[in-house]
Amino acid sequence: MSALCLVSKLCRSVPAVRCIKATHIQPCLRRTTVTLTGEGAQRLAADEVPELGRKWVGRWLFGCSGMVFGAVVIGGLTRLTESGLSMTDWHLFGKRPPLSQAEWEKEFAQYQQYPEFMMKNQEISLQEFKFIWWMEYGHRQWGRCIGTAFLLPAAYFWHKGWFTRALKKRIVACGALIGFQGLLGWYMVKSGLEKERFKEPSDVPRVSQYRLAAHLGTAFVLYSLFLWNALGITNPPQAIKQVTTQAIKFRRLAHLTKGWVFLTALSGALVAGLDAGLVYNSFPKFADRWIPSDLLAFSPTLRNFTENPTTVQFDHRILGTVSLGLATALMVWSRRGVKLPPRAYMAASALGGMAWMQVGLGISTLLLYVPTALAAMHQSGSLLTLSFAIWLTHELKHIKKLPK
Repeated sequence: MSALCLVSKLCRSVPAVRCIKATHIQPCLRRTTVTLTGEGAQRLAADEVPELGRKWVGRWLFGCSGMVFGAVVIGGLTRLTESGLSMTDWHLFGKRPPLSQAEWEKEFAQYQQYPEFMMKNQEISLQEFKFIWWMEYGHRQWGRCIGTAFLLPAAYFWHKGWFTRALKKRIVACGALIGFQGLLGWYMVKSGLEKERFKEPSDVPRVSQYRLAAHLGTAFVLYSLFLWNALGITNPPQAIKQVTTQAIKFRRLAHLTKGWVFLTALSGALVAGLDAGLVYNSFPKFADRWIPSDLLAFSPTLRNFTENPTTVQFDHRILGTVSLGLATALMVWSRRGVKLPPRAYMAASALGGMAWMQVGLGISTLLLYVPTALAAMHQSGSLLTLSFAIWLTHELKHIKKLPK
């Protein structure tokens, strides 16, 4: 339209241009069309999904993130009750649980062929075996429920055209992660069933701490993807009138804190995998020392950081303390006049408060020799802390660079 106005003015002011050719107008029209398309692209992308579609997709993503959160909690309880090795086989679509006494005895006999029974649980009764079997069965079935709750609505929403082009790629990534997580879970369990890993009388039959950390880390990544996309659809980040240098630095610190919280959670998986919470049940010192004497007892030295329970617990304490410091710094800084979007102040306070609660849960779990309920709360608290960090960085999404 602006090109036509320009031509009209030229025609009125300069008589010689009245015979202007159409070929002279076309480049101008082309440039104007491209400009309008570029300016309206973001608006059109947002408008291509109806309000009803955005609402239901957002609810669905929040539901999926909640189910993954539940899987982490159930998985933690499965680990704490030492139930993970009770099922010695794996089927893609699951299997029917034992219904008769004969079927239970057959399942129990199968369990007796593996290291956990032969080296640790020889006194276990059939009734006790049923408890740990149902714990592991429930965890696996919950994972399959997540796959169903994801796949069926995803197919429907895709058919309805309620996914943007960018969201389609993320949905495919989430689906791939769910499938990978199921396979990784069995790969983890299989490590505790391999007889060649437990040859010495002092060996403890348990899953590999490396595979446990990978399994938990994948669950955290999947949860983060669901939560981030759900927040983006249902609660878009608020705009800020003026981006300041302090706000940009605050955003960088928020992202650093989010990454550090994730790293601390992964170190917690190593603690769980090695039962490192059962050594040095004192705080802040390790017995009567600030630095434990067996910190680097293994050789080569690097083995200590992933295989020495003392070193793993020491590292987890340090990482947790730094996480607490970073979250507290964000909370205090947000109250010292830095200009942020309105909801970011609330998110920073929630993150700081949750970090203090999480550290309190961790210390209590250690001092009380890892009671199941408290340890499960501590693991859940790590995911809640990460959730608040994700929320905070989501609210800071529009703080990218200073205006020119």
